[in-house]
Amino acid sequence: MPDRVLHAISTAESGSFCTARCSCGWRGPARRARSQARTDAGRHLSEAEAGPDTDSKTGRPLE
Repeated sequence: MPDRVLHAISTAESGSFCTARCSCGWRGPARRARSQARTDAGRHLSEAEAGPDTDSKTGRPLE
């Protein structure tokens, strides 16, 4: 679909914190563990693939 946003994830470190970021403008919370920042990014990608027709917490279709 041409209207879909490309999601390119990266992480950025600032001091002892790591933040996941996406090219769509999404930004995760600052984390001390890089692995948790990557988990946040993976969750964002999953939610982006599911699309706006699902609840972001449960993944179920909105009624």
